Amino acid sequence: MAYRILFVCLGNICRSPSAEGVLRVRAAERGVALEIDSAGTGDWHVGEPPYGPMQRAARTRGYDLSRLRARQVAAEDFHRFDLIIAMDPSNLENLERLRPAQGGAELRLFTDYAPGSGATEVPDPYYTRDFDGTLELIERAAEGLLDVLSR
Repeated sequence: MAYRILFVCLGNICRSPSAEGVLRVRAAERGVALEIDSAGTGDWHVGEPPYGPMQRAARTRGYDLSRLRARQVAAEDFHRFDLIIAMDPSNLENLERLRPAQGGAELRLFTDYAPGSGATEVPDPYYTRDFDGTLELIERAAEGLLDVLSR
């Protein structure tokens, strides 16, 4: 059975779908079997594809996000996934509040897997407009996560 990971940001249109797309490619390159998904703590964009500028930036780096659609975190996610990774402390707090009493998934920040980056969150490019900088941090954290999973 593949290890199951859910990435979470606010709207599920920039950071978490990018993390999903990057980890899919990087895990396949390393031959690591994972079940990967993404979701948002908010419901504003449910059913929408990732944000256009984010998709374009990801595509130039070899990541196709076009088939992904935003969804909201659900209670069953805490049982379906082994690890739920938040893009920032605010979303981590939201996940801790949403977690059912018997929620089994471990909750972590994605930047926990990017030591030495100095980052405490993955900045939201919807607001910063730094899509490439966000992708660079996501790539770094994805490699760190794969290093941990490969031990």
